[in-house]
Amino acid sequence: MEAEESFHAYVSGRLAALSRMAYLLCGDRHTAEDLVQVTLVRVARHWDRVVSGGDPDRYVRRTMVSQHVSLWRRRWRHVQLSEQPPDRPVPDSADAVTTALAVQAALAKLAPRQRAVLVLRYFEDLTEIETAETMRCSVSTVKSQTRDALAALRARAPELADLTEVL
Repeated sequence: MEAEESFHAYVSGRLAALSRMAYLLCGDRHTAEDLVQVTLVRVARHWDRVVSGGDPDRYVRRTMVSQHVSLWRRRWRHVQLSEQPPDRPVPDSADAVTTALAVQAALAKLAPRQRAVLVLRYFEDLTEIETAETMRCSVSTVKSQTRDALAALRARAPELADLTEVL
């Protein structure tokens, strides 16, 4: 019963941050909710081991990134085309919303691993070592993925160049 209470306390305290990370990885609210749910189900199965490892965030992030890549691969196997394009939300005129949409669109243009490395490094504020552990790759891979992702963003989303002054 203590492990269950510990898990509920963790989820209560970290759900917003996990949802934000999932949204940044997926770029879609509904898919992000599914990703968080799948991740938490997987983590709950091994919660005693996760907590005994010392840092549950590291395990949860690693699980989320792995699940995101798996969901992304599965989704591409079942792409369905329709005659009508999907409805697009109307962008708000507020600067924060415009910036968020620009970042979301730019992240959507990247490959899943590149998106994951940028989310972990710049939105989750993980170090290169922590990012490498989360993604189960080497630090040099994190560095090269970050370099390539930033270069891709510069090429595909030049409208984000002004954001460095705002941030």
